[in-house]
Amino acid sequence: MAKRSVKKDAEIPASKPVKTTKPKATKAIKPVSENLPEQQPQQLLAVEPYSRFTDFDVSLFQSGKHYKLYEKFGSHVVEHKGVIGTYFAVWAPNAQYISVMANFNGWNKGSHPLHVRWDGSGIWEGFIPNVGVGEVYKYFIKSSSGEELEKSDPFALRWEVPPLTGSIVADTYHEWQDELWMYTRHKHNNLAQPYSVYEVHLGSWARNWESPDEFYTYEQLIDKLVPYVKELGFTHVEFMPLAEHPYYPSWGYQVSGYFAASARYGTPQQLMRLIEAFHREGIGVIMDWVPSHFPGDIHALYRFDGTHLYEHADPRKGYHPDWKSYIFNYGRNEVRSFLISNAIFWLDRYHIDGLRVDAVASMLYLDYSRNHGEWEPNMFGGNENLEAISFLKDFNEACYSHFPDVQTIAEESTSFHGVSRPVFLGGLGFGMKWMMGWMHDTIKYFHEDPINRKYHHNQLTFSLIYAFTENFMLPFSHDEVVYGKGSMLRKMPGDEWQQFANLRLVYSYMFTHPGAKLLFMGSEFGQGDEWNYQHSLPWHLLEYPNHAGIKEAVKALNTLYKNEPALYEKQFSGDGFEWIDGGNVNDSIVVYSRKGNNPEDDVVVILNMTPVVRENYRVGVPDAGNWQEIFNSDEIGFWGSGVNNKGVTCSEAVNWHGRENSINITLPPLAASVFKRVK
Repeated sequence: MAKRSVKKDAEIPASKPVKTTKPKATKAIKPVSENLPEQQPQQLLAVEPYSRFTDFDVSLFQSGKHYKLYEKFGSHVVEHKGVIGTYFAVWAPNAQYISVMANFNGWNKGSHPLHVRWDGSGIWEGFIPNVGVGEVYKYFIKSSSGEELEKSDPFALRWEVPPLTGSIVADTYHEWQDELWMYTRHKHNNLAQPYSVYEVHLGSWARNWESPDEFYTYEQLIDKLVPYVKELGFTHVEFMPLAEHPYYPSWGYQVSGYFAASARYGTPQQLMRLIEAFHREGIGVIMDWVPSHFPGDIHALYRFDGTHLYEHADPRKGYHPDWKSYIFNYGRNEVRSFLISNAIFWLDRYHIDGLRVDAVASMLYLDYSRNHGEWEPNMFGGNENLEAISFLKDFNEACYSHFPDVQTIAEESTSFHGVSRPVFLGGLGFGMKWMMGWMHDTIKYFHEDPINRKYHHNQLTFSLIYAFTENFMLPFSHDEVVYGKGSMLRKMPGDEWQQFANLRLVYSYMFTHPGAKLLFMGSEFGQGDEWNYQHSLPWHLLEYPNHAGIKEAVKALNTLYKNEPALYEKQFSGDGFEWIDGGNVNDSIVVYSRKGNNPEDDVVVILNMTPVVRENYRVGVPDAGNWQEIFNSDEIGFWGSGVNNKGVTCSEAVNWHGRENSINITLPPLAASVFKRVK
């Protein structure tokens, strides 16, 4: 903790359980301190007995079923006995003493002790007069063993800017101006609608070129990020974790303040205005959520009351060997209430439209990243973490019951059954799952020189064997452009022209393959270097036609995806896909049809994976008629060579690819062509 000016600590008195009075009715969001008359001094205790908890609240909390704990725990400005002050509440069942230490009392550990509830819940609480929004504080905790700890508030709505670690009394009041979006969100978030996601790390998307070490604030990004995502045509933006985290190089995945928007970029209300700006432009907002692990920083959740409170006490279940972090105790009901309340909090207070849940695979398996002897089987002798599985089901049921028009998305890399199937059908209940197998196979295939691709053809076609076992999202995410993996552009073989042509081709494959889409920032204009979280994206590259061409191709693919019902109406159903020719191994060409609800919307996709132009190439088509090329990734405007099929191509009654009709076309090099029947 940063040094502060402190007074000599008062003697710490012994604390006895105190029965508290019931609170007056207060609003959950709107600050009570607004527009109140000047108050008369009252003779109140330093810490008044006061509670926001009912017996029913405590019962729900202890049973793992209280999903709005943020309305109870933490710090809340309220009026009590005619005086404005702050109510504090914290869960620490193994503490023998807890006090609020803050600026207002000179960080005195003994002047403002909280009262422990009489019901054995482990909740400490109290009302401190004349403390309001903006006050910086921590909890001083003396554990049952006598250990003394200084902890930030797990439910704080705002934290100091790191490396400072104090909690701040705050509110999440905001007069939202996104009623139209919220009213129609069920249409935008529907799985039968286009779902293309632009993944963003807020601290490195862009920075002021005059002050490259300074972050743009949430407020400043309204005029920069929002119009850019709209220009690209993405339907959603996904933020890598924005909850407060002490270590910036963790990219936000080592969370300390689960209920606080990171202060690096501004205030809670500024983030709300950024989300609101996206909503006004018809763009949904997804946030990465990390219930899988948390860091061992001394001021945060780890050993919160001197015991393993939030993390599992058994290191075989409670310590993550990969990330050197700690795993939540999913079998403890109070911890389940904490985590699910946190998910609901972001959906409720911040109008988040979806949660992408990080590292689900590490939660599902007891032997994840563990050697023999380092894990203990479950009661049935298996390697599944039954407590985590139960938690994930409860989490998804809670999210969809409270907010039926949101989506939960699992980053899950194994073959675990039913990740995106409803709980009542035996699934985990997620809306979508990342298609990690497709991503790995696709990158491996495109990394091969075109002359060798015929030996790896199955890597391109294998995904369609299992593509409809889950509701898959196709991710080219941040994980694929760091740690020596190279940028998306540099994964492609060949000279400069071929690298850019391959990149346009792989994006075309993604946008025409069944499933939702995700692309990490910088990949849309062919960033050459790996992503570096310490610097802004290299925006100067857009001055060059090759990089600008990739961006234009991504814009065109988003437009194609949104305009063609065949590409999204049945994107999670086998009825929406049909191979026309998946076996042309020697030429490395694949042809398939994407189908919508109306047969007139069907399109035919041809991918030429070699730099050879194929003239007079015959393709079987579903129906006779006039076919028109509606997309070609080799367009000159995309920095392609301009080989295309102009005008309308009439089908002929020539049996080809097992179909009665076919068209004779030219295939551009290292490119995708999409045809649609026109009247």
